[in-house]
Amino acid sequence: MLETVRPDPLRSPVLDEFAPNGVRHGFFTRRGGVSEGIYAGLNVGVGSKDDPVRVAENRGRVAGWMGVSPERLVTLYQVHSPDVIVVERPFSGERPKADAMVTDRPGLALGVLAADCGPVLYADPQARVVGAAHAGWKGAFTGVLEATVEAMERLGARRERIAAVLGPSIGPESYEVGPEFIERFRAADPANEAYFAPSARPGHFMFDLNRYTLDRLAAAGVAASSLGRCTYADEALFYSYRRTTHRGEPDYGRQVSAIALEEL
Repeated sequence: MLETVRPDPLRSPVLDEFAPNGVRHGFFTRRGGVSEGIYAGLNVGVGSKDDPVRVAENRGRVAGWMGVSPERLVTLYQVHSPDVIVVERPFSGERPKADAMVTDRPGLALGVLAADCGPVLYADPQARVVGAAHAGWKGAFTGVLEATVEAMERLGARRERIAAVLGPSIGPESYEVGPEFIERFRAADPANEAYFAPSARPGHFMFDLNRYTLDRLAAAGVAASSLGRCTYADEALFYSYRRTTHRGEPDYGRQVSAIALEEL
């Protein structure tokens, strides 16, 4: 029997203040969907092995909450890159390979999928330009956060007016990494050591991806904030790639975070 509960996404008080400017957003959880088993809930991952009919229904529910038709919920083929797409209309054919989008067109919901990586939603309410970025460690490390700001500026936004909000992602208590990982960050900037704390395993560290993301956004000159929710720790609300891996499960669901401009 299909679940009748509708999606009720988490929201940022900062972005909610932009509602009079026609900015609508939601950090969707796994609640309110029709998928079952390991995907139970609102799995929107077309790349998962979930039943495509259920994924389509879930995506339709997200689109409905965002106030757009299903084909106007725009998502990417995410590849952990710093690449940004300017979206003017729904994609036709295959989804572009990139990890961030920006638009100044009303009626398009920009959605980024995640299951531990950081979804970041951006808005300049005065210029009416919005963006969405998928920022795992690799995307954040290689510049997807800053590239999104630059793409918004090319559409008329100004970084001092941009608010960027980090949605649910894996917290520092759950993100253990090995010595080769920390060395990559040290080599780029010795100050990056501040984002790592020793773990219980010798030679391993706990990585604070959230703080790293927020600091890079702040350094880019935008107002950065976070919902402070850990995907690994809260199984009732979130899918988690790392939790799935630790359990040896064959696959995992993805939640979506989306932002759109409404017609004024």
